[in-house]
Amino acid sequence: MGAINLQGKHIALRALEPEDLNLLFSIENDTVGWELSNTQAPYSKDILKQYLQNAHQDIYEAKQLRLVITALENDTAIGFIDLFEFDPKNRRVGVGLLLLEAERGKGYGKDALSTLCDYAFAAFQVHQLYANITSDNVASIALFERQGFIKVGVKKDWNISGGKFIDELLYQYIKE
Repeated sequence: MGAINLQGKHIALRALEPEDLNLLFSIENDTVGWELSNTQAPYSKDILKQYLQNAHQDIYEAKQLRLVITALENDTAIGFIDLFEFDPKNRRVGVGLLLLEAERGKGYGKDALSTLCDYAFAAFQVHQLYANITSDNVASIALFERQGFIKVGVKKDWNISGGKFIDELLYQYIKE
């Protein structure tokens, strides 16, 4: 197997570093994203420092991998992309992506998702990737569908948002 590329046209994916603490703190404590991550309470900087110290764990051990999305033009961290619930036996892994609000709509998400998909298939020989997206997240639905993910299911009234239940959609991208 040749070298694995973690660089897209406009972004690069890299491991978490200690200097990512403030970005991690702001994203993890942004209550808008809590509905997506099922977070119930804020994280302290000390807890996040511990997380960063353990972020080097192998995906086979931790069953997850978080990468930082950086803009190539200025090497600035603009978000995170995650592999989660890695299941090497059944050769599948979940995908999650979060960009800073100011960086959305610029093509970075598409580039990061494409780069991550290529990486996951090459590095971990997974057969499929999947994503759980709330039915009101139109931008994410469009992004994942453009990447080739197909909606395969609906979890009715799966999450509560603003006092109302909302469906969660299951998307899969199967490598043929």
